[in-house]
Amino acid sequence: MATYHLIEDDDRILVGLSGGKDSLLLLELLAKRAKIDHPRFSVEALHVRMENIHYETDTSYLQWFCEALNVRLHVKTTSFEIGPEAIKNSRDARRQKQPCFLCSWNRRKQIFNLAQELGCNKIALGHHQDDLIHTALMNLTFQGRFDTMPALLKMRKMPLTIIRPLCMIEEQDIKAYAELQGYQKQKKLCPYETDSHRSDIKRLYDAIEQINPEARYSIWRALNADNKLLEE
Repeated sequence: MATYHLIEDDDRILVGLSGGKDSLLLLELLAKRAKIDHPRFSVEALHVRMENIHYETDTSYLQWFCEALNVRLHVKTTSFEIGPEAIKNSRDARRQKQPCFLCSWNRRKQIFNLAQELGCNKIALGHHQDDLIHTALMNLTFQGRFDTMPALLKMRKMPLTIIRPLCMIEEQDIKAYAELQGYQKQKKLCPYETDSHRSDIKRLYDAIEQINPEARYSIWRALNADNKLLEE
C-alpha cells in the first residue's frame, strides 16, 4: 500500500471475490486494515457467477466470510457465448480459442458496472507477485513486449482505479496462510485452468527458478526500473 500509494482517505473499494485463496486473503486484509483510522476507506465485495462455466463456489461460505468481516457481499450472475454463434467478426473468431479471456472480460464488465453503481472509485483484485511475473513472461514471449498487470492502474474511460494490494506477496505464502486459516476450497475448479498459455508459462518459470532461485527478484526489479507497476 505504501510503496505504490494504492489507498487514500475516503476511498470506496470494491473487491473482486472469486472465492479462491487469493481473493479471500485480499478481502480479509483490506477489511481488517479498514478498521485503522488512516487511511480511511470502505470495502465491499462482489462475487460473479458464470452460468455456462462449471466453476463453482459455495456462496453461503462467502456470505459467512464477509459477514465475519463486516463486509457487504454482492452476487451477480452472467454468461458468455462459446461456439460459432458467438462469432460476429474476425476478432471474435480469434477470441473463441480463449474462453479464459471471454470469462475474464465478462467478469470485469460486471465489477466495473457495479463499482460505478455503488459509487466506488477503486477496484481491488487479488493478483499476487507470481501472477505479475508470469504475465510479464507471457507478454515477452507471445506479445513481444515487456509489460505486466500494474499494481495501480487508472482507467482512462471511466472514473475507476484498479489496485492489486497483494502484488508483493508470493503465492506460496498465500497458500500457507490459507491453510492456517482454514479457507474453504472451491467445490469445482475451472475446466480451462490447465489449458492455457499461463499454465505453460508457470512451468517455464518454475524451471527458471530451478536455475536461479533469485530470478523472482531480478524480474521484479526490472519491472520496477522500467515503471511497469504504475500506470496513471
